[in-house]
Amino acid sequence: MRAFIDGIPKAELHLHLEGSLEPELLFAIAQRNNLTLPYASVDDVRHAYQFSRLQDFLDIYYQGMSVLLYEQDFYDLTWAYLERVARDNVIHVEVFFDPQGHTDRGVPFKVVIDGIHRALEEGQKKLGISYRLIMCFLRHLSEESAFETLEAAMPYRDRLCGIGLDSSELGHPPSRFERVFAKARAAGLKAVAHAGEEGPPDYVWQALELLKVDRIDHGNRAMEDPALVNRLVQDGMALTVCPLSNLKLKVIETMQAHPLRRMLDAGIIATINSDDPAYFGGYMSANLIAVQTALNLNKDAVITLAHNGFRGSFLSETEKAAALARIDAFVVDAGTGD
Repeated sequence: MRAFIDGIPKAELHLHLEGSLEPELLFAIAQRNNLTLPYASVDDVRHAYQFSRLQDFLDIYYQGMSVLLYEQDFYDLTWAYLERVARDNVIHVEVFFDPQGHTDRGVPFKVVIDGIHRALEEGQKKLGISYRLIMCFLRHLSEESAFETLEAAMPYRDRLCGIGLDSSELGHPPSRFERVFAKARAAGLKAVAHAGEEGPPDYVWQALELLKVDRIDHGNRAMEDPALVNRLVQDGMALTVCPLSNLKLKVIETMQAHPLRRMLDAGIIATINSDDPAYFGGYMSANLIAVQTALNLNKDAVITLAHNGFRGSFLSETEKAAALARIDAFVVDAGTGD
C-alpha cells in the first residue's frame, strides 16, 4: 500500500508555504541574510517544534518566517517545497502565503509574490506541477489590515487565484471579514477559509453563509452538526483535511479518532493535505499513509481521496478530467487489490 500511496497522482490544496520552511533552509537563509537566530543548531529548531496547541505553533511559525527578506528567499522556500512534493507525485498544488506576515516586517508585497510566482512557474515547466496561488488574511489582525493587503495585491491580480483566512481561529470568527471577502469575490477571486479546526461548527456556517467560500479548510468540527454535514454534501463543498497537523495540534487525540472516514461515509469531498509539513512532520504521502493505516482504509478509499483532491481543486473542468484520467491510468497499471 505504501508504494501505491507514493505513486498515485495527487493534488495538494492546503499548504502554507511559510510552513514548509525546513530548519536546514531556515539556517541557510539566515546565514545568507546575516541574521542571528535564537537557536544554536538545526536540532535545536526541531526541538522547538514540540508544541501542544495552535498558538504555540503560530509563535514559532512567525518567528521562522522572519528570515525571509528578499525575493530569492521566497523563491528558495517555494522551490524547496515543490521539489519535495514532486517525490510524492504531487502534480497540482494550491498554495497559501501570508503577505501580512511579511509586509508588517517591512518586506514589500512585490518581493514576496515575485519570488513565489517565479518558483511556481519554474515548477510547472521543470517538474510538471500545475498551481494556483491563494493569498491569506491573518484573522488575528484587523479588517482594515486585510483591506490594505487586498489593495496591495490588486496589481498582481493575474497571479492570484483566490483569498483565504488563516491564523488563530478562536476569538476571530469569519464574520469579521465578510466585507473584505465580498470585495475580493467581486474582483473575481475564489474564496476559502480555515473554519472548524479549533472553532465551533458555527464558524463553518459563517464561512459558508457570510464569506461565501468555495472551499472549507479543515472543517473537522462540521461533523458535530448533522445539518451542516448535509449542507456540505448538497453544495459539493470540499474540505481540505490535514491529518498530521490535526494530531500535532491536539485537534484529535489519536489518528484512530480522526473523522475522515465519517466524512467519506457521509459523502463529503474530503481531501488530504499537509498544512505546515516542516512543523507537523510529514508531506502528502506521509499524511495519506497515516490515515490509511490508522483507519484501515482500503485502496478504493485512497483512490477516492486522490480523486477528491482534484474534484475540490480550482482547476478547470478540462484540467480536472485530465488529472482524474491520470489517476485511473495509474490504478489500472498498479492493480486494484487491497
